[in-house]
Amino acid sequence: MSEPIPVERRRALDRGYTDAQLRRLTEREGWSRLRLGWYLPPELDATLDSVERHRELVRATMAAVSPHAVVSHQSATVLHGLTPWAVPLDRVHVTRDRPSGGRRTRGLHVHCAPFDTNEVLSIAGVRTLPLARALADIARTEPIDAAVVLGDMALRQGLCSRDDVLAALSYAEGRKGYPAARRAIALFDGRSESIGESRSRVLFERLCLPRPVLQEPFFDRQGSFIGRADFFFEEQGVIGEFDGKVKYGKHLREGEHAGEVVFREKLREDRLREQGWEVVRWTWQDLARPLALRDRILHAFARGLGGRAA
Repeated sequence: MSEPIPVERRRALDRGYTDAQLRRLTEREGWSRLRLGWYLPPELDATLDSVERHRELVRATMAAVSPHAVVSHQSATVLHGLTPWAVPLDRVHVTRDRPSGGRRTRGLHVHCAPFDTNEVLSIAGVRTLPLARALADIARTEPIDAAVVLGDMALRQGLCSRDDVLAALSYAEGRKGYPAARRAIALFDGRSESIGESRSRVLFERLCLPRPVLQEPFFDRQGSFIGRADFFFEEQGVIGEFDGKVKYGKHLREGEHAGEVVFREKLREDRLREQGWEVVRWTWQDLARPLALRDRILHAFARGLGGRAA
């Protein structure tokens, strides 16, 4: 069956296929059912990651929903080219401009909220809310970590600004999730370069730690550039670094091995310490132990302040 993906049952029947043949494709030949009445061939299904699969699910779903519904929330961020972290992609999210009537089914979540129809975009032929509005809605409905990761990603790519998202949130004043959304949006920062860095900043807020400066450049006493720090707690004299595998891969030079990057990072850290700064590092595993990480950072604060006092 040489059909574009996803394959719609109605089109297959028009081409001469029967329901019995479609059942055989799913039961014996490895085809998967994207949603009721839509199918993916195995050689293509196997190549789709969760975000790509959701994009196809959106296309298939929107062919069957009300023309007054527009893609929103995480489904909209996928169409805008972002990759959500820790956000469910099992349902397509749409919004209708009406006061009530929201519903949730196995593959569809219909939200009811006002939006400006003049701002609705068409992405690959699908009616979609602007990215700023999608981020505002996610900040209302998803955990703060997930919202900040997406917000940082959008700002880093220059797709919108924090003010854009706050303006898009204005419709929701007095609605459920509005205060939480404002807290999340206040943390959006395009200087955050990874999921780990975004999650670290959210954790700092939860632990009542000071807000650090991001991506601060450092130089030695001769004025030579040492590097940028993920986090700089200036008053405490402490530099914080999130260590993820992606970070080291990002800094690989041509023909270089990961071990050489780690060694170069160690030399960089030694140079920073020589300038009188305390350096504390953490990993994904440390983010899962927030109190222990807080204690390590506070101990670094004590050392940094003690060194400066001396």
